[in-house]
Amino acid sequence: MVSEDDLDWRERQRRAVSAHAAADERRRAAEQAEAAELVARFVAEAVRRGLPTTRLTARSYDGRGRYRTALRGWYVDRARSRAVDTDGRFHLLTVPGGLRARLFGADPQPSPPPLVVGAGGRDGESIPLEVLLARRLDGDGS
Repeated sequence: MVSEDDLDWRERQRRAVSAHAAADERRRAAEQAEAAELVARFVAEAVRRGLPTTRLTARSYDGRGRYRTALRGWYVDRARSRAVDTDGRFHLLTVPGGLRARLFGADPQPSPPPLVVGAGGRDGESIPLEVLLARRLDGDGS
């Protein structure tokens, strides 16, 4: 038999979980907005400095193939796996690949930029987005 105290405890737990999830979502949205602002400032500064854009290519998930894209922008890492396009969108340049991508090109979709690139990765190497973009502007990125 379930007591009223058990129901109250469950309701408090449910509310606590909901509040925690809402706070986490607000934090994530604030971080994404801050990172998007960093990317927008990067594009403005790259244009101001006349930093040349390039046609971006994507790599297959397995790393074996390279595919052309319709995107123009700047690679922001030496591995050429992350880029910012001329519209100020951040891209992870990995795609499923295959024959269709080989024939018609790949269409990597923009993703929200992270404040810390590589955080949580298996290799343990991460870098703040602001530092990565500054390095690219200074010519030490790709």
